Amino acid sequence: MQDLSKEVALNPLALIGTRGTEKMLKRIEKYIGEWRKEENPDYIIETSYSRFGTGEAKAMLKESVRGKDVFIIADCFNYSETYKMYGMEVPMSPDDHFADIKRIISAISGKAARISVIMPMLYESRQHRRTARESLDCAFMLHELVQLGVENIMTFDAHDDRVRNAIPLEGFDNLMPTYQMFKAFMKNEKDIDIKNTVIVSPDEGALGRGMYYSSVLGIPLAMFYKRRDYTIVKDGRNPIVAHEYLGDDVSGKDIIVVDDIISSGDSFLHILDKLKAMGAKRIFGFFTFGLFCNGFETIDDYYKRNMFDKIYATNAVYNSDKALSREWFTEVNVMKYAAYYIEALNINRSVSVLMDPIKKMHALCDKYNIELPKSL
Repeated sequence: MQDLSKEVALNPLALIGTRGTEKMLKRIEKYIGEWRKEENPDYIIETSYSRFGTGEAKAMLKESVRGKDVFIIADCFNYSETYKMYGMEVPMSPDDHFADIKRIISAISGKAARISVIMPMLYESRQHRRTARESLDCAFMLHELVQLGVENIMTFDAHDDRVRNAIPLEGFDNLMPTYQMFKAFMKNEKDIDIKNTVIVSPDEGALGRGMYYSSVLGIPLAMFYKRRDYTIVKDGRNPIVAHEYLGDDVSGKDIIVVDDIISSGDSFLHILDKLKAMGAKRIFGFFTFGLFCNGFETIDDYYKRNMFDKIYATNAVYNSDKALSREWFTEVNVMKYAAYYIEALNINRSVSVLMDPIKKMHALCDKYNIELPKSL
Protein backbone atom coordinates (compact mmCIF):
# COMPACT_ATOMS: atom_id res chain seq x y z
CA MET A 1 0.00 0.00 0.00
CA GLN A 2 1.23 3.49 -0.80
CA ASP A 3 2.37 5.66 2.11
CA LEU A 4 -0.16 8.47 2.02
CA SER A 5 0.73 10.10 5.34
CA LYS A 6 3.19 12.66 3.93
CA GLU A 7 1.01 13.85 1.07
CA VAL A 8 -0.86 17.14 1.05
CA ALA A 9 -4.49 17.39 -0.08
CA LEU A 10 -5.13 19.63 -3.07
CA ASN A 11 -8.44 20.79 -1.56
CA PRO A 12 -9.96 20.54 1.94
CA LEU A 13 -11.77 17.24 2.46
CA ALA A 14 -15.50 17.01 3.19
CA LEU A 15 -17.46 13.82 3.89
CA ILE A 16 -21.25 13.82 3.53
CA GLY A 17 -23.46 10.81 4.12
CA THR A 18 -27.01 9.89 3.29
CA ARG A 19 -29.21 8.54 6.06
CA GLY A 20 -27.95 5.30 7.58
CA THR A 21 -24.27 5.85 6.77
CA GLU A 22 -23.31 7.41 10.11
CA LYS A 23 -21.17 4.44 11.22
CA MET A 24 -19.49 4.24 7.82
CA LEU A 25 -18.64 7.95 7.94
CA LYS A 26 -17.18 7.76 11.43
CA ARG A 27 -14.96 4.79 10.57
CA ILE A 28 -13.71 6.41 7.36
CA GLU A 29 -13.01 9.70 9.15
CA LYS A 30 -11.16 7.85 11.93
CA TYR A 31 -8.87 6.04 9.46
CA ILE A 32 -8.05 9.23 7.54
CA GLY A 33 -7.42 11.09 10.79
CA GLU A 34 -4.97 8.38 11.93
CA TRP A 35 -3.04 8.54 8.65
CA ARG A 36 -2.86 12.32 8.88
CA LYS A 37 -1.93 12.12 12.58
CA GLU A 38 -4.90 14.24 13.65
CA GLU A 39 -6.31 13.71 17.14
CA ASN A 40 -9.74 15.13 16.33
CA PRO A 41 -10.40 14.89 12.58
CA ASP A 42 -13.36 16.98 11.48
CA TYR A 43 -14.31 16.11 7.91
CA ILE A 44 -17.96 15.16 8.28
CA ILE A 45 -20.44 17.80 7.15
CA GLU A 46 -23.62 17.70 9.22
CA THR A 47 -26.66 17.27 6.97
CA SER A 48 -30.37 17.18 7.70
CA TYR A 49 -33.04 15.37 5.69
CA SER A 50 -36.54 16.71 6.24
CA ARG A 51 -39.84 15.21 5.08
CA PHE A 52 -43.16 16.90 4.52
CA GLY A 53 -46.36 15.06 5.40
CA THR A 54 -46.80 14.03 1.76
CA GLY A 55 -43.45 12.23 1.73
CA GLU A 56 -41.70 14.97 -0.25
CA ALA A 57 -38.25 15.82 1.05
CA LYS A 58 -35.32 18.21 1.13
CA ALA A 59 -31.67 18.06 2.20
CA MET A 60 -29.83 20.85 3.99
CA LEU A 61 -26.11 21.26 4.64
CA LYS A 62 -25.30 22.78 8.04
CA GLU A 63 -22.05 24.36 6.81
CA SER A 64 -20.40 25.51 3.61
CA VAL A 65 -18.48 23.15 1.33
CA ARG A 66 -17.22 25.91 -0.96
CA GLY A 67 -13.88 24.92 -2.52
CA LYS A 68 -13.86 21.51 -0.83
CA ASP A 69 -13.30 18.04 -2.22
CA VAL A 70 -16.68 16.50 -1.39
CA PHE A 71 -17.25 12.75 -1.06
CA ILE A 72 -20.87 11.66 -0.74
CA ILE A 73 -21.21 8.23 0.90
CA ALA A 74 -24.52 6.49 0.22
CA ASP A 75 -25.84 3.11 1.32
CA CYS A 76 -28.81 2.81 -1.02
CA PHE A 77 -29.78 -0.54 0.51
CA ASN A 78 -30.20 0.49 4.14
CA TYR A 79 -33.80 -0.56 4.72
CA SER A 80 -33.66 0.27 8.45
CA GLU A 81 -34.18 3.99 7.76
CA THR A 82 -37.81 5.16 7.67
CA TYR A 83 -39.87 8.33 7.21
CA LYS A 84 -43.47 9.37 7.79
CA MET A 85 -45.87 9.82 4.89
CA TYR A 86 -49.58 10.50 5.48
CA GLY A 87 -49.05 9.33 9.06
CA MET A 88 -47.54 6.00 8.01
CA GLU A 89 -44.01 4.80 8.79
CA VAL A 90 -42.43 4.03 5.43
CA PRO A 91 -39.07 2.24 5.02
CA MET A 92 -36.61 3.99 2.71
CA SER A 93 -36.17 2.25 -0.61
CA PRO A 94 -33.05 2.41 -2.83
CA ASP A 95 -34.94 5.02 -4.88
CA ASP A 96 -35.35 7.20 -1.77
CA HIS A 97 -31.66 6.98 -0.93
CA PHE A 98 -30.64 7.83 -4.49
CA ALA A 99 -32.97 10.83 -4.45
CA ASP A 100 -31.15 12.03 -1.32
CA ILE A 101 -27.83 11.90 -3.20
CA LYS A 102 -29.29 14.24 -5.79
CA ARG A 103 -30.69 16.50 -3.07
CA ILE A 104 -27.23 16.80 -1.50
CA ILE A 105 -25.71 17.72 -4.86
CA SER A 106 -28.46 20.30 -5.32
CA ALA A 107 -27.73 21.74 -1.86
CA ILE A 108 -24.03 22.04 -2.75
CA SER A 109 -25.14 24.27 -5.66
CA GLY A 110 -21.91 23.96 -7.64
CA LYS A 111 -19.77 25.48 -4.86
CA ALA A 112 -17.57 22.42 -4.22
CA ALA A 113 -14.20 22.04 -5.93
CA ARG A 114 -15.11 18.46 -6.86
CA ILE A 115 -17.87 15.97 -6.09
CA SER A 116 -17.34 12.22 -5.85
CA VAL A 117 -19.91 9.58 -4.92
CA ILE A 118 -19.00 6.50 -2.89
CA MET A 119 -21.77 3.97 -3.42
CA PRO A 120 -20.52 0.72 -1.84
CA MET A 121 -23.30 -1.26 -3.53
CA LEU A 122 -24.12 0.30 -6.87
CA TYR A 123 -27.71 1.48 -7.11
CA GLU A 124 -29.69 -0.47 -9.75
CA SER A 125 -26.60 -2.55 -10.56
CA ARG A 126 -28.73 -5.66 -11.11
CA GLN A 127 -30.61 -3.87 -13.89
CA HIS A 128 -27.43 -3.35 -15.91
CA ARG A 129 -28.49 -4.61 -19.32
CA ARG A 130 -31.51 -4.80 -21.57
CA THR A 131 -32.88 -8.18 -22.65
CA ALA A 132 -36.37 -7.06 -23.69
CA ARG A 133 -38.46 -3.86 -23.69
CA GLU A 134 -37.16 -2.79 -20.30
CA SER A 135 -35.39 0.10 -18.63
CA LEU A 136 -31.63 0.51 -18.36
CA ASP A 137 -31.69 1.83 -14.82
CA CYS A 138 -28.02 1.56 -13.85
CA ALA A 139 -26.73 3.30 -16.96
CA PHE A 140 -29.37 6.01 -16.63
CA MET A 141 -28.39 6.55 -12.97
CA LEU A 142 -24.73 7.00 -13.89
CA HIS A 143 -25.69 9.52 -16.58
CA GLU A 144 -27.76 11.45 -14.06
CA LEU A 145 -24.88 11.74 -11.60
CA VAL A 146 -22.45 12.88 -14.28
CA GLN A 147 -24.93 15.48 -15.56
CA LEU A 148 -25.24 16.79 -11.98
CA GLY A 149 -21.47 17.37 -11.83
CA VAL A 150 -20.14 14.19 -10.22
CA GLU A 151 -16.59 13.49 -11.41
CA ASN A 152 -15.83 10.16 -9.71
CA ILE A 153 -18.00 7.20 -8.75
CA MET A 154 -16.66 4.36 -6.61
CA THR A 155 -18.35 1.08 -5.83
CA PHE A 156 -17.48 -2.38 -4.54
CA ASP A 157 -17.83 -5.47 -6.71
CA ALA A 158 -20.21 -4.12 -9.36
CA HIS A 159 -22.67 -6.75 -10.54
CA ASP A 160 -21.31 -6.26 -14.06
CA ASP A 161 -18.22 -4.06 -14.35
CA ARG A 162 -19.02 -3.27 -18.00
CA VAL A 163 -21.64 -0.77 -16.83
CA ARG A 164 -18.72 1.68 -16.65
CA ASN A 165 -19.05 1.98 -20.43
CA ALA A 166 -22.13 4.14 -19.86
CA ILE A 167 -19.83 7.00 -18.70
CA PRO A 168 -16.54 6.41 -20.55
CA LEU A 169 -15.14 9.92 -19.93
CA GLU A 170 -15.74 10.03 -16.17
CA GLY A 171 -14.11 8.26 -13.25
CA PHE A 172 -15.67 4.90 -12.36
CA ASP A 173 -13.72 2.72 -9.94
CA ASN A 174 -14.82 -0.79 -9.02
CA LEU A 175 -12.96 -2.04 -5.93
CA MET A 176 -12.93 -5.76 -5.18
CA PRO A 177 -12.85 -6.85 -1.50
CA THR A 178 -10.91 -10.00 -2.36
CA TYR A 179 -8.04 -9.40 0.04
CA GLN A 180 -10.27 -8.30 2.93
CA MET A 181 -12.47 -11.36 2.49
CA PHE A 182 -9.59 -13.83 2.32
CA LYS A 183 -7.84 -12.17 5.28
CA ALA A 184 -10.93 -12.54 7.48
CA PHE A 185 -11.39 -16.13 6.30
CA MET A 186 -7.83 -17.20 7.12
CA LYS A 187 -8.00 -15.46 10.51
CA ASN A 188 -11.17 -17.35 11.49
CA GLU A 189 -10.70 -20.74 9.78
CA LYS A 190 -7.28 -21.62 11.16
CA ASP A 191 -7.58 -25.33 10.35
CA ILE A 192 -8.37 -24.81 6.66
CA ASP A 193 -6.21 -26.67 4.14
CA ILE A 194 -6.27 -24.39 1.12
CA LYS A 195 -4.71 -27.03 -1.13
CA ASN A 196 -7.68 -29.30 -0.40
CA THR A 197 -10.19 -26.58 -1.22
CA VAL A 198 -12.23 -25.86 -4.35
CA ILE A 199 -13.50 -22.44 -5.40
CA VAL A 200 -17.05 -22.69 -6.73
CA SER A 201 -18.92 -20.11 -8.77
CA PRO A 202 -22.71 -20.43 -8.31
CA ASP A 203 -23.32 -19.27 -11.90
CA GLU A 204 -21.51 -18.06 -15.01
CA GLY A 205 -21.88 -14.41 -13.94
CA ALA A 206 -19.71 -14.94 -10.86
CA LEU A 207 -17.03 -16.93 -12.68
CA GLY A 208 -14.58 -14.01 -12.89
CA ARG A 209 -14.65 -13.55 -9.11
CA GLY A 210 -13.86 -17.21 -8.55
CA MET A 211 -11.11 -17.19 -11.19
CA TYR A 212 -9.16 -14.59 -9.21
CA TYR A 213 -9.06 -16.71 -6.04
CA SER A 214 -8.31 -19.83 -8.07
CA SER A 215 -5.44 -18.20 -9.97
CA VAL A 216 -3.82 -16.53 -6.97
CA LEU A 217 -4.10 -19.56 -4.68
CA GLY A 218 -3.47 -22.19 -7.35
CA ILE A 219 -6.52 -24.28 -6.46
CA PRO A 220 -9.29 -25.75 -8.64
CA LEU A 221 -12.24 -23.71 -9.89
CA ALA A 222 -15.67 -25.21 -10.56
CA MET A 223 -19.01 -23.70 -11.44
CA PHE A 224 -22.74 -24.25 -11.69
CA TYR A 225 -24.85 -22.98 -14.52
CA LYS A 226 -28.53 -22.24 -14.13
CA ARG A 227 -31.05 -24.02 -16.31
CA ARG A 228 -34.12 -21.79 -16.50
CA ASP A 229 -37.68 -22.19 -17.74
CA TYR A 230 -37.98 -19.41 -20.32
CA THR A 231 -41.70 -20.05 -20.81
CA ILE A 232 -42.49 -18.63 -17.36
CA VAL A 233 -41.82 -15.24 -15.79
CA LYS A 234 -42.07 -15.08 -12.00
CA ASP A 235 -41.16 -11.97 -9.97
CA GLY A 236 -39.69 -10.44 -13.11
CA ARG A 237 -37.41 -13.35 -14.01
CA ASN A 238 -37.43 -16.86 -15.44
CA PRO A 239 -37.44 -19.45 -12.62
CA ILE A 240 -34.43 -21.76 -12.21
CA VAL A 241 -35.20 -25.37 -13.08
CA ALA A 242 -31.86 -26.87 -12.05
CA HIS A 243 -28.23 -26.09 -11.24
CA GLU A 244 -25.82 -28.13 -13.36
CA TYR A 245 -22.27 -28.69 -12.07
CA LEU A 246 -19.07 -28.35 -14.12
CA GLY A 247 -15.75 -29.13 -12.44
CA ASP A 248 -13.55 -31.51 -10.51
CA ASP A 249 -14.64 -34.04 -7.92
CA VAL A 250 -15.40 -32.29 -4.62
CA SER A 251 -15.67 -35.38 -2.45
CA GLY A 252 -13.92 -34.83 0.89
CA LYS A 253 -12.90 -31.28 -0.03
CA ASP A 254 -13.72 -27.90 1.50
CA ILE A 255 -15.66 -25.51 -0.71
CA ILE A 256 -15.67 -21.72 -1.00
CA VAL A 257 -18.67 -20.36 -2.91
CA VAL A 258 -17.90 -16.88 -4.28
CA ASP A 259 -20.47 -14.34 -5.49
CA ASP A 260 -21.25 -10.64 -5.21
CA ILE A 261 -24.73 -10.85 -3.64
CA ILE A 262 -26.72 -13.21 -1.46
CA SER A 263 -30.25 -11.86 -1.86
CA SER A 264 -32.98 -14.38 -1.15
CA GLY A 265 -30.33 -17.08 -0.70
CA ASP A 266 -32.16 -19.50 -3.00
CA SER A 267 -29.26 -20.01 -5.43
CA PHE A 268 -26.78 -20.62 -2.62
CA LEU A 269 -29.07 -23.09 -0.86
CA HIS A 270 -29.81 -24.99 -4.08
CA ILE A 271 -26.15 -25.63 -4.78
CA LEU A 272 -25.55 -26.64 -1.15
CA ASP A 273 -27.85 -29.60 -1.73
CA LYS A 274 -25.86 -30.51 -4.85
CA LEU A 275 -22.43 -30.11 -3.26
CA LYS A 276 -23.31 -32.11 -0.14
CA ALA A 277 -24.78 -34.88 -2.29
CA MET A 278 -21.44 -34.95 -4.14
CA GLY A 279 -19.58 -35.47 -0.85
CA ALA A 280 -18.29 -31.95 -0.13
CA LYS A 281 -16.81 -31.56 3.35
CA ARG A 282 -17.20 -27.98 4.64
CA ILE A 283 -18.81 -25.17 2.66
CA PHE A 284 -18.19 -21.45 3.10
CA GLY A 285 -19.83 -18.53 1.32
CA PHE A 286 -17.99 -15.34 0.27
CA PHE A 287 -20.53 -12.62 -0.54
CA THR A 288 -19.72 -8.93 -0.89
CA PHE A 289 -23.29 -7.97 -0.02
CA GLY A 290 -25.42 -9.94 2.43
CA LEU A 291 -28.95 -8.70 1.74
CA PHE A 292 -31.06 -11.65 3.00
CA CYS A 293 -34.23 -10.20 1.45
CA ASN A 294 -36.37 -13.21 2.41
CA GLY A 295 -35.24 -13.37 6.02
CA PHE A 296 -33.18 -16.01 7.79
CA GLU A 297 -35.49 -18.93 8.57
CA THR A 298 -34.52 -21.18 5.64
CA ILE A 299 -30.83 -20.35 5.91
CA ASP A 300 -30.93 -21.10 9.65
CA ASP A 301 -32.49 -24.47 8.88
CA TYR A 302 -29.71 -25.33 6.40
CA TYR A 303 -27.10 -24.35 8.97
CA LYS A 304 -28.70 -26.51 11.67
CA ARG A 305 -28.56 -29.44 9.25
CA ASN A 306 -24.80 -28.81 8.72
CA MET A 307 -25.29 -27.98 5.06
CA PHE A 308 -22.81 -25.09 5.28
CA ASP A 309 -20.38 -23.72 7.85
CA LYS A 310 -20.08 -19.94 7.51
CA ILE A 311 -21.11 -16.98 5.37
CA TYR A 312 -18.70 -14.05 5.05
CA ALA A 313 -20.17 -10.73 3.93
CA THR A 314 -18.83 -7.18 4.05
CA ASN A 315 -20.09 -4.09 5.86
CA ALA A 316 -20.41 -2.28 2.51
CA VAL A 317 -24.18 -2.35 3.10
CA TYR A 318 -26.29 -2.25 6.24
CA ASN A 319 -26.13 -5.52 8.18
CA SER A 320 -29.04 -5.89 10.58
CA ASP A 321 -28.67 -7.00 14.18
CA LYS A 322 -30.49 -10.18 13.15
CA ALA A 323 -27.74 -10.97 10.65
CA LEU A 324 -24.89 -10.03 13.00
CA SER A 325 -26.31 -12.25 15.75
CA ARG A 326 -26.22 -15.38 13.56
CA GLU A 327 -23.53 -17.89 14.48
CA TRP A 328 -22.96 -18.58 10.80
CA PHE A 329 -22.46 -14.91 9.79
CA THR A 330 -19.12 -13.07 9.84
CA GLU A 331 -18.89 -9.39 8.88
CA VAL A 332 -15.83 -8.30 6.89
CA ASN A 333 -14.69 -4.70 7.25
CA VAL A 334 -14.06 -2.84 3.97
CA MET A 335 -14.40 0.71 5.30
CA LYS A 336 -10.61 1.03 5.58
CA TYR A 337 -10.42 0.17 1.89
CA ALA A 338 -12.96 2.91 1.12
CA ALA A 339 -10.97 5.35 3.28
CA TYR A 340 -7.76 4.55 1.33
CA TYR A 341 -9.62 5.34 -1.88
CA ILE A 342 -10.91 8.68 -0.57
CA GLU A 343 -7.47 9.63 0.78
CA ALA A 344 -5.74 8.76 -2.50
CA LEU A 345 -8.24 10.76 -4.55
CA ASN A 346 -8.05 13.74 -2.19
CA ILE A 347 -4.26 13.98 -2.59
CA ASN A 348 -4.59 13.29 -6.33
CA ARG A 349 -2.69 10.01 -6.38
CA SER A 350 -3.34 7.02 -8.61
CA VAL A 351 -5.80 4.48 -7.20
CA SER A 352 -4.66 1.66 -9.48
CA VAL A 353 -2.48 0.15 -6.75
CA LEU A 354 -5.55 -0.03 -4.50
CA MET A 355 -7.51 -1.94 -7.09
CA ASP A 356 -5.08 -4.83 -7.51
CA PRO A 357 -4.30 -6.45 -4.14
CA ILE A 358 -2.06 -9.16 -5.61
CA LYS A 359 0.98 -8.20 -3.48
CA LYS A 360 -1.08 -8.18 -0.28
CA MET A 361 -2.61 -11.53 -1.23
CA HIS A 362 0.87 -12.96 -1.72
CA ALA A 363 2.00 -11.59 1.67
CA LEU A 364 -1.04 -13.18 3.29
CA CYS A 365 -0.24 -16.49 1.65
CA ASP A 366 3.33 -16.28 2.98
CA LYS A 367 1.98 -15.60 6.48
CA TYR A 368 -0.11 -18.78 6.41
CA ASN A 369 2.54 -20.85 4.54
CA ILE A 370 0.42 -21.26 1.43
CA GLU A 371 2.61 -22.27 -1.50
CA LEU A 372 1.78 -20.18 -4.55
CA PRO A 373 1.77 -21.47 -8.13
CA LYS A 374 5.21 -21.10 -9.74
CA SER A 375 3.73 -18.99 -12.55
CA LEU A 376 3.02 -16.25 -9.97
